[in-house]
Amino acid sequence: MGRKPSSEKRRLTAAKVQQEKTPGKYYDENGLFLRITQAGAKSWVQRVSISGRQREIGLGSASLVSLAEARELARENKRMAAAGHDPVSERKRRTGMPTFEEAVAQVYGLHSPTWRNAKHAAQFLSTLKTYAYPIFGTRKVSEVTSADVMRALLPVWTKKPETARRVKQRIGVVMKWTIAQGYRQDDPSNAIEQAMPRVKQKVRHRKSMHYDDVSGCLAAVAASAASQPVKLGIEFLVLTAARSGEVRLAEWSEIDLEGAVWTVPAERMKGKVEHSVPLSERALAILQEARKLHEGALVFPGAKAGRPMSDMTMSKLIKELGFDADIHGFRTSFRVWVQERTNASFEVAEKALAHKTKNKVVAAYARSDLFEQRRLLMQRWADHLDRHADNVIHIGGVA
Repeated sequence: MGRKPSSEKRRLTAAKVQQEKTPGKYYDENGLFLRITQAGAKSWVQRVSISGRQREIGLGSASLVSLAEARELARENKRMAAAGHDPVSERKRRTGMPTFEEAVAQVYGLHSPTWRNAKHAAQFLSTLKTYAYPIFGTRKVSEVTSADVMRALLPVWTKKPETARRVKQRIGVVMKWTIAQGYRQDDPSNAIEQAMPRVKQKVRHRKSMHYDDVSGCLAAVAASAASQPVKLGIEFLVLTAARSGEVRLAEWSEIDLEGAVWTVPAERMKGKVEHSVPLSERALAILQEARKLHEGALVFPGAKAGRPMSDMTMSKLIKELGFDADIHGFRTSFRVWVQERTNASFEVAEKALAHKTKNKVVAAYARSDLFEQRRLLMQRWADHLDRHADNVIHIGGVA
């Protein structure tokens, strides 16, 4: 009788797997073996070399995974290990692959501490739910293609270009997270720009009024039936050339009445940098009036105790009084006044508006906040609003 060839390596049969009861290890091929515990539990294990190190990989219960399936898994793992890949990590990546919706939830949670406000956080989710989810929301992130992103954006690419831009940017944020997690190697939103129709963006400037008309607007606000915090808040906003959110959420802890300084914390600034605002005499008087109106942390509270006024309250009043201007437009009025009626430098004006210097080289050297020059400027702005000065105002000592 001839002997079986030594190359015959298979040692297990389906019958042996089913019938064997003795605890121990029963080897097959490619490092695969059947492990039977003292309690009689049977499971598949593979011993394989990964990057020069021996590891044991569990392939599942023998009651759920057949011998043929275990052998196929073992062959695939050995191929991957021979190619320099970790089969454990690869399997984890494949089985743990999230859908786009699940990835959005992860990214939303990761970024939640950094959202500028609740409105921006809600917009991140709502735009993706509206435009991306219907096309590829339930698809695994590894399967989302540039064609999918195009399908999601085409309906609004030319009709609502700003919306399309934001949706594309938010899809990109999610896809960059998937790359960092090892779920994919590319961002499919990057490849569509050249394939989409060219759109000319219309620049929409905030409506503003001439700086000589601002004091008349403030007089109308003061004579209106609006609540005192709203009226004082609008005038304070104009006097400080601040943004609406900076004023509506201002707290007394930020105010130094003795030093005549309002320090806006970085988290409430658009540029995420703390901003010190010099307060004019009239701005201080407004704060003293506001202090008498109520107790609480907010300087200009809304109608509900302890709650800030909404972001539409100020704008709505200006419109109702017949002025065709946005609340943000008062910053434009101030900036044009500085340019046309004073000799303040560009840098002083930009610092007063808390604009960030775009030129990185200039920004690296321009570390002064020009506070004392801004104090003079803001007092002159208050004087202008009080007396409609017609002559050019010179900021003391500034050439």
